[in-house]
Amino acid sequence: MTFEEVSKSMNAAIMQLSPDDLPQYLSRQEFSPRPFTDYMRQKLREKKIPQKEVFIRADLDDRYGYKLISGEKQTQQRDTILRICLATEFTLGEAQEALVLYGMAPLYEKIRRDTAFIVAFNNRIYEIHDVDAILRENDLPPFLLPDPD
Repeated sequence: MTFEEVSKSMNAAIMQLSPDDLPQYLSRQEFSPRPFTDYMRQKLREKKIPQKEVFIRADLDDRYGYKLISGEKQTQQRDTILRICLATEFTLGEAQEALVLYGMAPLYEKIRRDTAFIVAFNNRIYEIHDVDAILRENDLPPFLLPDPD
């Protein structure tokens, strides 16, 4: 199921709720205290990619990467999460969901730099250096350096 399909089905259920229905709805739902962590671990299992390999591909220090995925460390840099999504070979929908679950804005086609990332995901261009080259070739800011550990 794509990010858009999940969003539509989720919104349909929530759109039916009244404030009086909210307590019952919340009591029936299972909420994760770490939705990004759970999502990433599930995706890594599905794709059979070891975390260490993801961090190497993302050009991230593995200790820092493990802490990001576990939720022990936080980043404000959207580029860091995008690096992880590219290195995990996410589809555009998977990357959008990961960004939202991390608490960041999804990619938006009306933002030039985001459009470059959308094109990279849709064309399965996952190498960080190749995506960085696309950004530079189009006079867009390159990837930010990852947060220090």
